[in-house]
Amino acid sequence: MSNGYDPGVELDAAADLADRIDWRVTSTWTDDVLGGFGGFAAGLRVPPGFNRPVLVMSTGGIGTKSEIARATGLIEGLGYDLLAMVADDLSTGGAMPLAMQDYIAVGYLDLDRVELLIESITDACADNDVALLGGETAEHPGVIDGDRFDLVATALGIVELGDEVENDRIIAGDVIIGVQSPNLRTSGFSMVRALIVDQLDLDAAFPGSDQTFAEVLLEPSVVYAQSVVNALARAEAHGLAHVKDGGLPYAVGKILPDGTAAIMERSRWETPEVFQVLQDLGSVSDQEMFRTFNMGIGYVAIAPEANADLLILGFKSYDQVATVIGQVVDGDGGVDIR
Repeated sequence: MSNGYDPGVELDAAADLADRIDWRVTSTWTDDVLGGFGGFAAGLRVPPGFNRPVLVMSTGGIGTKSEIARATGLIEGLGYDLLAMVADDLSTGGAMPLAMQDYIAVGYLDLDRVELLIESITDACADNDVALLGGETAEHPGVIDGDRFDLVATALGIVELGDEVENDRIIAGDVIIGVQSPNLRTSGFSMVRALIVDQLDLDAAFPGSDQTFAEVLLEPSVVYAQSVVNALARAEAHGLAHVKDGGLPYAVGKILPDGTAAIMERSRWETPEVFQVLQDLGSVSDQEMFRTFNMGIGYVAIAPEANADLLILGFKSYDQVATVIGQVVDGDGGVDIR
């Protein structure tokens, strides 16, 4: 007999979701995964080849990019965004990503949409040799409005003790290698929504393209982690940075040791057209653009000049474009982009 209380949480739908996604999640597993799907926790063996393994963790999300995805229904690439945000953070310490767990918060449980989100996450994990060990889909009726959702993940990585990249070896004379990003990744979407959503139809054609504005804005992030590990196997880097919130100046400035500064030249890389379109729409200054967006550089390696070619080759082997974009100099921590 019902007591008339309706908590608004669809328990039967949650069980149905688990049945739907079981095979997708376990398809990312290797023999190193311990435990079964649907338990309270899962385990992972340390891969062979590590004598003194150091475990590294990172947590992150995709921010308000999810709002444009929700509004347009174009959610298929968000799994790559989510993995990139945590796996690429791990790689800045020299770590190889091993596993991830996701957290999907929803206002109500739309089975088809959540299954599509998890399909995107498992596709990204499978493409990058990361095991999705599990996660949680949390329904928050009355807390999260309507069909809104948020995506967060925690990733686990591993590096041999002594092989960590700790940034304190950066010195004046090191070169700055930029790895190009063809799109916005997940940063700057609060500004994007202010510039675009209130002014333009997201289904309108993007200038000079057969894509819509929504399709261009929602292009999935490149996941750099595997190429970073590949590059580090070829040559030493003194410092690594993942370009996210705060843009390129913040990312580089964050890892510069005391007594150093950085000079970078815009002419050394190609800035995707989407950034110029956004800048023109809002009459945004160059300084604010670089503080908000990646401006075409999604990842940075700082290394001795003699190591640059080998590191660039490591990124190239994963079809990523990398080039020397600047240099570390003596200074007070400033980052100058000319």
